[in-house]
Amino acid sequence: MSNSKRKPLDRIDKVILSTLQGDGRISNVELAKKVNLSASPCLDRVKRLEKEGYIERYGAFLNASMLNYGMTAFIQVTLNCTTSDAFKLFKKEIVTIKEVVECHLIAGGYDYLLKIRFADIANYRLVLEKIGDLPVISQTSTYMVTEQVKRDSGVPLE
Repeated sequence: MSNSKRKPLDRIDKVILSTLQGDGRISNVELAKKVNLSASPCLDRVKRLEKEGYIERYGAFLNASMLNYGMTAFIQVTLNCTTSDAFKLFKKEIVTIKEVVECHLIAGGYDYLLKIRFADIANYRLVLEKIGDLPVISQTSTYMVTEQVKRDSGVPLE
């Protein structure tokens, strides 16, 4: 939806977004109580926020360690050339590697920053081989995470 067709967010919209971001399973009745609305207008607002694209999806945060993906690393990737074909090929291939949980095109000293999750060093080496085997990569640098100090908790709303 274009920006011109979106209704500006008011205080209640922001509280709804903040609340849903922290607890996507909250019932509409509980959400309505938190924002001092009755259930029907609250649901109408949530549906509008979904339709306008402010709410992209709902989900759950999983315990990566319990699911055998307890280690995290960031990998800087430099491509061997910066043609549009090289970028397209890299993007097409990198999304097929399930351990790559985030991939960002970066302006600066390298081309992409990847976040990967894996079980242990043996699995890390296998993932690195998959990434390193991509034909357009010239160099990678890995940074192992030893402690997560702050987790992404979503968009910082007022």
